[in-house]
Amino acid sequence: MLKKLNLLSVSLIRSGMHKLNCNTSIIFFILILFCFYSCTTEPVETDLLLPVDFSNIPENMVLTDFHTDKIEIKIQADPRLMEFINKENIRYPVDLYTDLEFDPAGASDSIEPGAYLIPVEEKRIPMDPAIKILSINPSYLSVQLEKKIKKTFKIIVPYTGEPAKGHIALEAATKPASVELTGAAPLIHSIRQLKTKPIDLTNAKENFKKKIPLDLDNPSIIASSDHIIIVTVPIQQQLVSKTIENIPIQVWNSTSRVNIEPSQITIRVKGPFETLGNKEIMGQIYSFIDLKGLKPGVYARHAYINIPVDLMMTNAVPQVFTIKIE
Repeated sequence: MLKKLNLLSVSLIRSGMHKLNCNTSIIFFILILFCFYSCTTEPVETDLLLPVDFSNIPENMVLTDFHTDKIEIKIQADPRLMEFINKENIRYPVDLYTDLEFDPAGASDSIEPGAYLIPVEEKRIPMDPAIKILSINPSYLSVQLEKKIKKTFKIIVPYTGEPAKGHIALEAATKPASVELTGAAPLIHSIRQLKTKPIDLTNAKENFKKKIPLDLDNPSIIASSDHIIIVTVPIQQQLVSKTIENIPIQVWNSTSRVNIEPSQITIRVKGPFETLGNKEIMGQIYSFIDLKGLKPGVYARHAYINIPVDLMMTNAVPQVFTIKIE
């Protein structure tokens, strides 16, 4: 009997201890909550720079570079919220069509080119209600709208450097030959020629192809084709002239004694630079008079000049020779 009473006492004691532990846990949790809500730190202030997102630009308009692209706001919040805010990508949205359209029927033609001021509204800033916005700067967004136009330009290829000596570069051919540009009217009208980046011709001796970008650095101007243009550059030898003096006059088809006055001829030839500098080709030039069928006597005759295919003769002195056949 005594043993049973002892077991019961132990059981009651353990039960009491369990209840005490549970109550202690609840009290501890309440203390934590109380500390969390009653021991908060003072709110802090900070400045944020928000990018401005412009959307719904009227179809016949272009938003130029002359616009406000950022706003600065000063906020006040609990320090713990600041950590989350700094990680968020907060942007200020602007619907240009809605903000500038004064006609409720929604005719975009009523929006004219020009400069506009759009008020910055606090309610548009996507911010948690627990965060207090203290100031906004600027209070108005400046935007510049211009009429959107299209114009087709022939592509011009500028050159730098000089080809190899005796060579010239002709006008380059491009693929495509022309490009349509779309953009703000003042920008499009300011383009006199649409050029590629320059091509270097230094020491070029023959035709070559190259891919080269358009010289169009303004991102607001849209081209109808890829900015990379295929350019074919034709390189030709320059035609130059050269005087060849004292070419002996040969006698053909005569066994008689012949005297030719004068006995030499001077000619001027024109042809490609490299051909005129080729000794082997130039060595093929000679002069002769054919006396076949002529009897002894005195004659006036022209001399024949043998000229290689790539050359042409532009002058010869003298043109008439006196022939004495004995």
